[in-house]
Amino acid sequence: MGFLAFGINHKTAAVDVRERVAFAPERLGEALREILGASLTQEVAILSTCNRTEIYCSQDHADTDSLLKWLADYHGVPVEEIARCSYLHQDAAAVRHMMRVASGLDSMVLGEPQILGQMKEAWQTARDAGTLGPYLDRLFQSTFNTAKQVRTDTAIGENPVSVAFAAVSLARQIFSDLGRSTALLIGAGETIALVARHLYEQGVGRIIVANRTLERAELLSEPLGGEAIVLTQLSEVLPRCDIVISSTASSLPILGKGAVERALKQRKHKPMFMVDIAVPRDIEPEVGSLDDVYLYTVDDLHEVIEENMRSRKGAAEAAERLIEIGTSEFMQRLRALAAVDVLRRYREKAEHLRDQELAKAQARLERGAEPATVMAEMARALTNKLLHDPSVQLKQMSAQGRAEALALAQELFALNDESNPTQGQS
Repeated sequence: MGFLAFGINHKTAAVDVRERVAFAPERLGEALREILGASLTQEVAILSTCNRTEIYCSQDHADTDSLLKWLADYHGVPVEEIARCSYLHQDAAAVRHMMRVASGLDSMVLGEPQILGQMKEAWQTARDAGTLGPYLDRLFQSTFNTAKQVRTDTAIGENPVSVAFAAVSLARQIFSDLGRSTALLIGAGETIALVARHLYEQGVGRIIVANRTLERAELLSEPLGGEAIVLTQLSEVLPRCDIVISSTASSLPILGKGAVERALKQRKHKPMFMVDIAVPRDIEPEVGSLDDVYLYTVDDLHEVIEENMRSRKGAAEAAERLIEIGTSEFMQRLRALAAVDVLRRYREKAEHLRDQELAKAQARLERGAEPATVMAEMARALTNKLLHDPSVQLKQMSAQGRAEALALAQELFALNDESNPTQGQS
């Protein structure tokens, strides 16, 4: 059984490409079933975050071209555009890649912890959609175990560094006194929750959380002494906000240039700092052209992130060693499973031959044949039938000059001197 990991990420594609191939959470199950229905693979899961879209498959023959075409057609993006920035990992390389992703070693922020939770969500979504088979499920479980070991046995998760932390760090550089600033957080997911916590710990003056549902916004804002609003109230509060950080799953922009222009007029052009963490983007790119707005995307945070993750690079080397061990152990277990399947089928074949010869022997005994003669003939016939196919194959391989196959057969059937029952007989 082969594995495949195919996709794009922040290293290979800019945000304007990533946002066009991102999957909305509510449509992910449908997309998974569509891939399976098209017979593109036997088992499939999709990981879609702001930094990557990856398709994980379990199959013997990887058909990358078909997957690439499906992804392009699904999102209405030219095949050539995705092909230029996509990558493919197969078999052990795919296993290693998934373990690196889950451990945060392939993230924009080295060692960031959110990706493991996102990987688990991808596994659960595939499981709910019925597209997660036994082989891919085993790979996910091994991936989770290795990622957990990396977290436990290395310092990769120390010194909190994440996209959320980087956004707040940048805000601190622009506003020397966060205590006098009001922050508007759009969305109520895990990333925004981290942003809210970092801002609160840094002593921001006020936090406003805007979300599609008021209840989710209140759950996040109330423990921090903040204010909760729904998205339709954004234009009302925007003039009060110095910091705007957005991360939703919306497929369309939440804030447009016109709304921000009106807010700036009411603020008498007092600067606004904005970070759009979402993919697809929540804030129209044109907002960045306004004189009094400092707009950053996830890609713009790269420089801040680089500075904050230097302390994790030593731990990453130890993590890479753990991942190599995890990859090797998983592939060994996978090969053992393949052997089990071969043995099962050979046993079924042998038992079928046994039952055939036993039935013939019983019929002869019922007709009054001598038992000793029947037993001897049954043993001889069963031996001949069990040896027939291996004998034919060995002769054919010998004629083809496949000496390594003959040596392997010698080992497989334990035909060494110690195990030869005729050894020492004259």
